[in-house]
Amino acid sequence: MFWRMTGLSAASPVDTILDKENFTLEELLDEDEIIQECKALNSRLINFLRDKAQVEQLLRYVMEEVPEDSEKKRSFKFPFIACEIFTCEIDVILRTLVEDEELMDLLFSFVKPDHPHSTLLSGYFSKVVICLMLRKTAPLMNYVQGHPEIVVQLVDLIGITSIMEVLIRLIGADENIYSNYGDTMQWLENTDVLEMIADKFSSSDSPEVHANAAEILCAVTRCAPPSLATKICSPSFVGRLFHHALEESRPKSVLVHSLSVCISLLDPKRLASASYQAFRSNLSHGALVTASPETVDGMLESLGNLLKLLDTSSAENILPTPYGYLRPPLGKHRLKIVEFISVLLTIGSETAEKELIRQSAIKRSIDLFFEYPYNNFLHHHVENIIVSCLEGKRTELIEHVLNDCDTVGKILVAERLSSLSTESNAPTVPSEEKAPPRIGNVGHMTRIANKLIQLGNSNSIIQAHLQENTEWVEWQTNVLVKRNEVENVYHWACGRPTSLHDRGRDSDDDDYRDRDYDVAALANNLSQAFRYGIYSNDDIEEVCGCASFRIEYFTANIFYYPVHTLSSACLCVWVGRSLSLHLIVLYSISMTSVIGYCYVLRIHVGFVNAGTRIT
Repeated sequence: MFWRMTGLSAASPVDTILDKENFTLEELLDEDEIIQECKALNSRLINFLRDKAQVEQLLRYVMEEVPEDSEKKRSFKFPFIACEIFTCEIDVILRTLVEDEELMDLLFSFVKPDHPHSTLLSGYFSKVVICLMLRKTAPLMNYVQGHPEIVVQLVDLIGITSIMEVLIRLIGADENIYSNYGDTMQWLENTDVLEMIADKFSSSDSPEVHANAAEILCAVTRCAPPSLATKICSPSFVGRLFHHALEESRPKSVLVHSLSVCISLLDPKRLASASYQAFRSNLSHGALVTASPETVDGMLESLGNLLKLLDTSSAENILPTPYGYLRPPLGKHRLKIVEFISVLLTIGSETAEKELIRQSAIKRSIDLFFEYPYNNFLHHHVENIIVSCLEGKRTELIEHVLNDCDTVGKILVAERLSSLSTESNAPTVPSEEKAPPRIGNVGHMTRIANKLIQLGNSNSIIQAHLQENTEWVEWQTNVLVKRNEVENVYHWACGRPTSLHDRGRDSDDDDYRDRDYDVAALANNLSQAFRYGIYSNDDIEEVCGCASFRIEYFTANIFYYPVHTLSSACLCVWVGRSLSLHLIVLYSISMTSVIGYCYVLRIHVGFVNAGTRIT
């Protein structure tokens, strides 16, 4: 309880139990206020729970399966409360656990092969272990170092997501843990834990195991100690991944998740993160680890086998869709291969670019763009491929995209047809009962066309190629220019307030600001409502809880803020005899970024008191 004054508060139910001569741990766990009392550091309660016998019993609740006919309290409530007591991070309770070898043996007996591993108890186990990692890192790591079989057992349970979270933190792929206790984790760098994780791609057929193994390896590329990151970037390790990925007998999930690890190694966005660089700079182990040219060459050795998977001609796998059929569907594995090609083109490796040209990887990716006109994930990656080639400094790459791939010609053909092709040998076939629908990649083609025109202003090769094509010039004049005018939101009558048009913005803001929200009209409507008495004094009294008054003046201002700068969704502040009300109208929040933007409509209303002071 927060207040313990005689006559003002009732005794805590937990204290009532503790006052008994004979009480049990189960009685305390059954009391609803036990967690609040633990967080309030109830000394009598903590002194009872810190005893070894009580800590052992709490561990058994967290770890041991119970018969199906057990009471619900024993099956659900007691394990949950026991886990919450540990995660309250009470030092004396955690100290009792980590300083006792028998209790630690009991805790980690959960990961033994003969122990049942339900999803519920695995989650409780992981919460307790992660809590120990955060608060008792050194003694916990010393225990694990003395029992190396624990790492092997955790890897064997990698298909359980909560166990995967433990393993990520154990190997140092967590910024908060490793940055504070790097010295206690040095021994892990000399183990073969990464190899054991990679071998799970070969030894297991479970997609969950493959996904979690890739998640751990990707985490290593981002935040792990540089020595582990160096190992994962080595040509031998990458070769091991591709060996597992390209085995014919392995499921496609192995290929997808193996390529995810390679993409994480190559992706420049990983290196551009300010927090990531700051974290790396604080380590004493050296500079940032990146994929070496030898590692890239090792990836390119398997490129030919990857590209063979793009040429899937089997029509046995048919997927019905609202617009027709896919024969065959693109599939996650082919989409991931195209993404891998896209990332390879962003690293600036001349060897990679020449190999992609030689093996027609870029050309095949562009063909897929037009063969699957309704797969926006594919369109996004192929657009990145084309833009990377055009923005590059190598003439060979630009000419390959323009001439060998015939990008401009394919765009013009698709624009001329504008609807789904009815060819029977195409992978995307319209339904016979319906008219062929309009293709779904027109937006991406428009963006590519605009990028061609933009780059043509500074690149003579692109400019000459476009001007030589009379069909392109005609299409640009009659179609593209008009389309851009129609899609320009600044020309819409119901567009955003004019005062915001001239605000400076960077490329990251474009996707969030170009939306159609008539906030100016909203402000005007509210102003009219207050001015002409649509909202009466009775309505205002109900909202503000004060006596009657009349509106003396009304002003409304519109502001544009990033969402993360706003502390609340509605802020109401009294200033003298006026009310300043901020109404936040959500503008747009990105699903892939923590940055969102919104309009804030500030309404400032002045009141004249009608008899009772406003408080």
